[in-house]
Amino acid sequence: AMVTVEGAQIRKVSGAGDPPPVPEPEIGIPQRPFSMAVAGIGGTGVVTVGQILAQAAQLEGMGAGIIDQSGISQKNGAVLSHLKIARRPEDIAAIRTAPGGADLLLGCDLLTAASKRVLRLCDPQATTAVVNDHRIMPAQFTHDPDLEFSADDMRARISAATASATFRDATELASALLGDSIFANMLLAGMAWQTGLVPVPRKAVLEAIRLNGVAVEENIAAFDWGRAAAHDPEAVLRAAGLRPDAVPEETVEEIVERGVRLIRDWGDAAAAESYRAFVERVRRVEQERCDSDELARVVARQLARLVAVKDEYEVARLYSDAAFCEEIRRRYGEGARVRLHMAPPLLARRDPVTGRPRKRAFGRWMTALMPLLARMRFLRGTPLDPFGYTEERRMERALPGEYRALVERLLADLAPETHGEAVETARLAERIRGFGHVKRRAVEAFRNRISDGAGG
Repeated sequence: AMVTVEGAQIRKVSGAGDPPPVPEPEIGIPQRPFSMAVAGIGGTGVVTVGQILAQAAQLEGMGAGIIDQSGISQKNGAVLSHLKIARRPEDIAAIRTAPGGADLLLGCDLLTAASKRVLRLCDPQATTAVVNDHRIMPAQFTHDPDLEFSADDMRARISAATASATFRDATELASALLGDSIFANMLLAGMAWQTGLVPVPRKAVLEAIRLNGVAVEENIAAFDWGRAAAHDPEAVLRAAGLRPDAVPEETVEEIVERGVRLIRDWGDAAAAESYRAFVERVRRVEQERCDSDELARVVARQLARLVAVKDEYEVARLYSDAAFCEEIRRRYGEGARVRLHMAPPLLARRDPVTGRPRKRAFGRWMTALMPLLARMRFLRGTPLDPFGYTEERRMERALPGEYRALVERLLADLAPETHGEAVETARLAERIRGFGHVKRRAVEAFRNRISDGAGG
């Protein structure tokens, strides 16, 4: 299921206070058209950033032109805006940035900024890059949940293609400072402006934000927090409450306690205690034979996931949970309307092309039904469970037993020389994700790997 919120009010929920004053850079009038490429993903405000800067230039009586090449926002499609700013409108002969012609690359998304399409606009001797290096999974992730891409490689490509590159997790900063990651791009624009490259006065940028009329105070604060982050990044990290210290790794006991709480909340206290006893036996055998707890860690995480599946009752419990409802009100205001996008087995229609269930949007009546459905979880797995007869639910009920049997086989042969392979075999279960046909394929792949020899 997926949630959308309508009629929301963007609210500042952070207690970080106001951005500190920082010295303004010298802003010069460009002797030739200034060229800026803004690259990111749809639905995050990439186009808005370019339009605000273009309007700011026009408010100053300068020439400005912008072309947006937009992807599919709801699918995290790539977006690239070409922005030109000049002394006079007639100085702009072409808006599109020529290869190697970008003075500034504003990378609102690391993956998009590192693409060949964007980097061909940069000059290794002249382009300055300011990039949000927060990792956002691209659209391909919906088809390949195991998709991986190296952030280090992408930073290296951007650095090689530009004369100067600054990387900052603007998404994390915006969330911590302003309570919402939607302000990350405006924060990044503030960082870029503080370099002195963007030939538009601050007052004009702020006026353009006001004319845009959306979350004005928050966007102004984001812009100024970005300036502060460019001037003194450590001070901004401290103000955001972000600590560079490494988070200590969870102990096996902490992982188990989290799994026990998850399964109890899911609705089965007996299963929670059975889970605890099983993981403890794995930990004890592993300690005795291999002086390690790595296998126990993997089993503790994966077995809890396989037991506490997000079936209809669990989804209802999570969406009716008081903490979730309070977070919606806190972030989006009392007037926000929640819509649930779901494909219930008894209500979902089939796609005529793929044959798969199609999600539908459900409004207030479905959210009102959630608490009642959550209280009916005592029916789970019984003959009276209306959802329990589906192929997916039967498959999910079988998986914890199959996984325990696999781990038992691994324990039977566990020794220092087989330990590494046992850990990797137990970890195969983390590929079991998703819902419906996605999960079914993942389970089939898991079972095939086991039957082909992984784990015996």
